[in-house]
Amino acid sequence: MESNQIHVDALVVGGGIAGMQASLDLADQGFQVALVERDPSIGGKMIGLSKVFPTLDCCSCITTPKMAAVAHHDNIKLLTYSEVQAVTRNGNGFLAQVLRKPRYVREEDCSGCRSCELVCPLDLPDNDNEFGRTAHRVIYVPFTTAVPQTALIDIDYCLYCGKCIKACPTNAIDFNQQPQNLEIEAAAVILATGFQVTPYDAKKEYGAGKLRNVIDGLMMERLLAPTGPYGRVLRPSDGKLPDSIGYVQCAGSRDETLGVPYCSRVCCMYAIKQAMLLSGALPLADITIYYMDIRTFGKGYEQFYQNAKAMGIEFVKGKVARITEDEEQNPIVRVELIDEFSRVVERKHDLVVLSVGMLPGYNPEAIYAVPTAEDGFVQIPDYNVSPTETVQEGIFATGTATGPMDIVDSIMTAGAAAAEASAYIRAHNGHRAKPEAAPEKRSMVYA
Repeated sequence: MESNQIHVDALVVGGGIAGMQASLDLADQGFQVALVERDPSIGGKMIGLSKVFPTLDCCSCITTPKMAAVAHHDNIKLLTYSEVQAVTRNGNGFLAQVLRKPRYVREEDCSGCRSCELVCPLDLPDNDNEFGRTAHRVIYVPFTTAVPQTALIDIDYCLYCGKCIKACPTNAIDFNQQPQNLEIEAAAVILATGFQVTPYDAKKEYGAGKLRNVIDGLMMERLLAPTGPYGRVLRPSDGKLPDSIGYVQCAGSRDETLGVPYCSRVCCMYAIKQAMLLSGALPLADITIYYMDIRTFGKGYEQFYQNAKAMGIEFVKGKVARITEDEEQNPIVRVELIDEFSRVVERKHDLVVLSVGMLPGYNPEAIYAVPTAEDGFVQIPDYNVSPTETVQEGIFATGTATGPMDIVDSIMTAGAAAAEASAYIRAHNGHRAKPEAAPEKRSMVYA
């Protein structure tokens, strides 16, 4: 294995919206930043979403410029397809051991032309980006707007036929590529490790993933997105346009049986957003949201909810006991109507969406010695005073690494983490970069 050492002011772990924003805020101040992302591309969950609430702006239109800004910033060293293996204190700073996984394609030579994809003879399900609903070749660029636009090979399934080598115009294919060990010396660390969603097959009462026309909120995001698998909303079982769609709220939050007793904050709003988008995409479809409580906590969110009701979206206050299906694989929702003296009814839909919640995306205790709270997210000792400062001096956390939040709050906490990291670096280490000209203004995103 090759070994290299990088010296920076700040190490940012995670390339989602919070990690990118924190990196850009620090880099614009003249700090040298290393951004480490375990996936082949930065962008996180946000790049796969359809639109943001309550403005209904295009997610890709917001995220892609930030991805490009990170990739082209002189003060940011971008390390994708890499993982931090260990972190130790090194004087006033930190020494991180980072493993760069082999792509079997040289990044410096690959132009992203995808000639290799055209000749590759084998398809694999795209489980990473499209939940297995489409396929990609064994050698592939992760998605259209991926940054970097560099191919990688799923070596476990490669036939070694050599067709990609012949097709590559820059001779970038390298089957001898090995994992690379990097040492990153940094004055401060920012954890932006994101979230994962509650598994939609966790509850047997809701089909445990066996009902083909019961999907989760992230799957619906991909169906609604302009870059989605089908270009329209189709039922997974038969490819038909659904005429009736039901949403089940709190399907992965506020549930002691799943070990998720907390509210994930975003589920009500993303369900309302998707319902509004579905009303536009399928004007004749009936859309119902089954809820226990509607929680619209942010600026303009309550009006967003009222607008959805005015559009004809039905809101039913009730507890969904179970979901079954008929002989045509139509989901049947059994619900106890709270406002109607607990009357129990069964309602049939063509498609049901489970509004799953947020779980911690990563546990930092083993590598960073940063403890987690009872909910599994990074523990912040004094959230009201220092909302991103962990118990480890010089290590900060931002975005959904600290708890469930929406895009707006993720960006705000990213700015807070950058500010606190900046102050820490200046107080304890100084910084290596020379002052830069005033950065080009970037508009604030109100998601």
